Amino acid sequence: MSVLIEQLQQSLDFIRTRCNKQAAIGIILGSGLSNLANQIVVEQEFPYQDIPHFPLSTVEGHTGRLIFGSLGGVPVWVMAGRFHFYEGYSAQQVAYPVRVMGMLGVQTLLLSNAAGGVNPAFQVGDLMIIRDHISLFQVNPLLGKNEDVLGTRFPDMSEPYNKQLIQLVKKLAAANSIQLHEGVYLGVTGPTFETRAEYKLIHVLGGDAVGMSTVQETIAAVHAGMKVFAISVITDLGIREEENTITHEEVLQAAAAAEPKLTLLFTQLVQQLPA
Repeated sequence: MSVLIEQLQQSLDFIRTRCNKQAAIGIILGSGLSNLANQIVVEQEFPYQDIPHFPLSTVEGHTGRLIFGSLGGVPVWVMAGRFHFYEGYSAQQVAYPVRVMGMLGVQTLLLSNAAGGVNPAFQVGDLMIIRDHISLFQVNPLLGKNEDVLGTRFPDMSEPYNKQLIQLVKKLAAANSIQLHEGVYLGVTGPTFETRAEYKLIHVLGGDAVGMSTVQETIAAVHAGMKVFAISVITDLGIREEENTITHEEVLQAAAAAEPKLTLLFTQLVQQLPA
């Protein structure tokens, strides 16, 4: 047994001895969006520092709890707070909790993040369904020896974000008069926000939004055979005329303002998925 599989098994055993309930849906909440966890009827929660081999959240807006409970009456596993490459973690460590979720039985993974708007049509507070991503600027979490029990050596990434889930969320948004964009998310390492020249390059490459998370989690989830849906809250604008700066505090405020719409969509989405 490899070191990684042994560590994953120890994480799984710790959780399972305390909570042996099943949920086929997992949710990872991004910057400023962890209050969605308040809508969950919590049955069990685990601070990250208590779970063997779990990284620890170090970023404001990421509370650091693995939660089992129900959202809209549907059982879910929820990560309130995620990990980032820029915190000093390896790509494999960033992906580690996704793999634990897979071992817990999660088959559909819902992701949210705060992102910078690159598409000139976007405004702060908009929601963008991630249709596809560009991962060339992030380290792939599958580098190194492949663990066949986790997934195939060369996973297909032609549809990283499930088309059926995308169509379902678009219908839910229309029924609730919620405006949605759809676009390509470009992942970067961070922690710096992009320069103006970098935003222009991202736009030329086909990116509609840019952020420091999600891509490595998605790759690990697809590797494990999960269906993935992801959505970005546009919290700042990279393509802009005025000479303003971007702060993390403003990102958190914009994310919090958009959170009610995201909470509604996620709640209604899980109610229509196999539990």
